[in-house]
Amino acid sequence: MKKRYQVLFALSLLSVITFLDRVAISVASPRIMTDLGLSKEQLGWILGIFALAYGGFEIPTGLMGDRLGAKKVLIRVVLWWSAFTVLTGFATGFGMLLITRFLFGMGEAGAYPNSSIVLAKWFPAIERARGQAWIWSASRVGGALTPFLVIPIQTHFGWRATFLFLGALGIIWVIFWKYWFREEPSEMKGISQSELTDILMRRNLPEGHQKFSWRIFRDTNLLLLMAMYFCYASGAFFFQGWLPTYLQKGRGLNDQDMSFITSFSFVLGAIGCLSGGYVCDFLVRKIGPRWGRALVALTGLGLSGIFMLISVFVGDNAFATILLSAGLGLMDFTIPACWSTAMDIGGKNSGAITGAMNTAGLMGSTINTVGFGYLVTAFGNNYHAPVILLAVLLIFGATLWLRIDSTKRIVF
Repeated sequence: MKKRYQVLFALSLLSVITFLDRVAISVASPRIMTDLGLSKEQLGWILGIFALAYGGFEIPTGLMGDRLGAKKVLIRVVLWWSAFTVLTGFATGFGMLLITRFLFGMGEAGAYPNSSIVLAKWFPAIERARGQAWIWSASRVGGALTPFLVIPIQTHFGWRATFLFLGALGIIWVIFWKYWFREEPSEMKGISQSELTDILMRRNLPEGHQKFSWRIFRDTNLLLLMAMYFCYASGAFFFQGWLPTYLQKGRGLNDQDMSFITSFSFVLGAIGCLSGGYVCDFLVRKIGPRWGRALVALTGLGLSGIFMLISVFVGDNAFATILLSAGLGLMDFTIPACWSTAMDIGGKNSGAITGAMNTAGLMGSTINTVGFGYLVTAFGNNYHAPVILLAVLLIFGATLWLRIDSTKRIVF
């Protein structure tokens, strides 16, 4: 196997661990609410505070990776978030849990911007969408596995034990990454000269670094990309945070049915990521990066919003959950196009630009994750009202791809 694909496999494993740690609290949330006496509004803050911290530290950790190297930064952030995953299991009340999840989010903020830095250095430009597809599909595999890991552990040992187990996985990954990975392909032991030449000739990175400037936020193309990702992440975090509670309290499903539907949704998400990456790279070769990336994202986000909207008005739980699951699959069909576009326009500053895009996404997810509980209460314990809002946001986000142009590199 080529070395760059081994690197991609290691990043994909990290992505699985990332989502195991992230989704575990939503799967365990019904038991946590009961054990710690949390209200719906408090649960919304617990789920949303992660997104707030995650979004706030995306650009700083992306900049750190651009300057210090992704290897060093990934080691630091994975150790950090693994520690606070473990501490989640020791929470005794709302306040402690809120602080712990905020600090957990600070750590996870570095994962995907720094993974993008690795891809930018290790992969030819024409393979970036596929690289992002594998990483993000792995995250959905992590989400799909979470109920089958969390529920048995919390049934036999309590919900706290799940976070001890998941924290240990991150530490194991760090040990491997530290001693195996090298920042530059030319430094990697065992890489062939033909693969090295292929990477360096086709990765399309400018020489040196441009000095970062906050004036990039005057760039209309970047602002549109950020606004689009605000909409995307608002919908995505519904599946990561509120879906189990929505299925149980809004749709009346039991633990077993909830676990199956949650996992099935993430499986479709993984399929959506993979297919979106390969379709995106195919279209880029056929019609160019501008519309090759835009058509994938426009189609995926638009159909996702339509499917989620229809699901609200369907009374049959089986059909409604199929529509919801398809909504996540179509939503994730867009991820490779989003992240490869950010890499295209960012160049050697991919960490900063992907961080900026994801910061906007985390702003959307924070507002909507926290607001979900309040909207449910405001509409008389109606769990469907927030889903309608999220569906409308996804459809609006899809229309922004009519103006986003992946060929316009940002000048710092």
